[in-house]
Amino acid sequence: MSPATRTSSHSDDRARESARVLVTGATGYIGGRLIPELLAAGLPVRAMARRADGLDARPWREDIEVVEADVEEAASLERALAGIDVAYYLIHGMGGGRRFAARDRRGALAFARAAERAGVRRIVYLGGLHPEDEELSAHMASRQEVADILLASTVPTVVLRAAVILGSGSASFEIMRHLAERLPVMIAPRWIHNRLQPIAVRDVLHYLVGAAGLEGDQDRTLDIAGPDVITYAGLLRAYARVAGLRPRRILAVPVLTPRLASLWIGLVTPVPTGIARPLVESLIHESVARDDTVRSLIPDPAGGLTGADRAIELALTRLRDLDVPTAWHSALPARAPSAPLPEDPEWAGGITRLDTRSRHVDASPATVWSVIEGIGGTNGWYSWRLGWRVRGLLDRLVGGPGLRRGRRHPHRLSVGEAVDWWRVERLEPGRLLRLRAEMRVPGRAWLELRVEEAGDGGSVLHQRAVFHPRGLAGDLYWWAVWPFHGVVFGGMQRNIARSAETAAPAVRPRRGGIDATQEDS
Repeated sequence: MSPATRTSSHSDDRARESARVLVTGATGYIGGRLIPELLAAGLPVRAMARRADGLDARPWREDIEVVEADVEEAASLERALAGIDVAYYLIHGMGGGRRFAARDRRGALAFARAAERAGVRRIVYLGGLHPEDEELSAHMASRQEVADILLASTVPTVVLRAAVILGSGSASFEIMRHLAERLPVMIAPRWIHNRLQPIAVRDVLHYLVGAAGLEGDQDRTLDIAGPDVITYAGLLRAYARVAGLRPRRILAVPVLTPRLASLWIGLVTPVPTGIARPLVESLIHESVARDDTVRSLIPDPAGGLTGADRAIELALTRLRDLDVPTAWHSALPARAPSAPLPEDPEWAGGITRLDTRSRHVDASPATVWSVIEGIGGTNGWYSWRLGWRVRGLLDRLVGGPGLRRGRRHPHRLSVGEAVDWWRVERLEPGRLLRLRAEMRVPGRAWLELRVEEAGDGGSVLHQRAVFHPRGLAGDLYWWAVWPFHGVVFGGMQRNIARSAETAAPAVRPRRGGIDATQEDS
């Protein structure tokens, strides 16, 4: 059960039991995280998307109704809103050029009119937090215009206004992540020292769910924010601190316009310039909550609101652990909405470099596993012995363990055991071995070997090398060693397969060394 459900009153619970909810923007960042939270709160959900098949891969797909609709097509909106009590409007143009404001205006007007005709009891909209007495950027002005259109309808509307949302996958967080990781020294606009009040994505979801159970029919505009008031420069420094980076030096200059800043962000980070620019423009405003009325209407989540440092920790958990069960996981609930989701854009979730290979082996899984479990130590790493020895010597020269540690037992492994410069982090006997690198590298690295049974009586050997670079040095390291991956990792997989096939009779005719290989970065 979600925190919003646990902290709601009994009257709110009764109101929710009868409420049928529509989530627009279901394939987007917030929508994709909100739906499972609403389901956990016991609310029946209908998701609206331009293409229904865009939600087919979601784990909650079978638990919701999906309708294909577009905010600019009245007939489709009528279908989407039929029988709906609470409608979440989570549609806003990003990176759409100069015409995005006009599209947002048309969409909001069409949605408001359709909601009136359908008899919707409440609209909930997530807008932007900004001061009242300043000329707004095009991005923030458009979000406010959408809020005004929805508030002007006859449908009671709740507008929740948030500043920077801290959660892996959000565009603003990813910009911050890449700037902090890649630039130890930054030249930034002077408004980088403007104050803002960031909020963790889990707290945004808490308030969104809580808005469905609010009593009364009046319109409300509520500021939602985390407990910390901080500058954007302070947020970058907080990220560096939490991520274990060196302190970042930031030089503010008066001549860097939002356009130039967004072009620079598009160059330094994977976030497209068209998306970066409206977000950068929004930073020219201070974004601090004027009051905390929302906390009297929607009680705080269990454990209180999430501070900036903790929100950054939660957002980094999936990246740092790469699904490895460590202390980070033990501190989190089983379902953490801060982690990346399938619907997030390709630049979300930071940078993880992969070398992934799969190969058929003419030997049983048990035989292949016996070779895998014997890796390292005197048995070596099944590829380019000279290269491994040289790399081990270099590691020792810079204070790393090198290859001198060997392994405790020549044939058996256990979790936590050292194997040369690796550490056994996960072990599923007969199936999976995951090793965490302890050599000196500018980032975090893993090697994973997994075996599964093939339909013909043989096996499939899956091998994955994972590297999460730390800053620009990490990226340079990856690309420096990348040309040797075919020799090191390709040779390792081939020789593991050959050793297994030599140890046991072939289960079928050899395939001529077919090696299905895929390398991603």
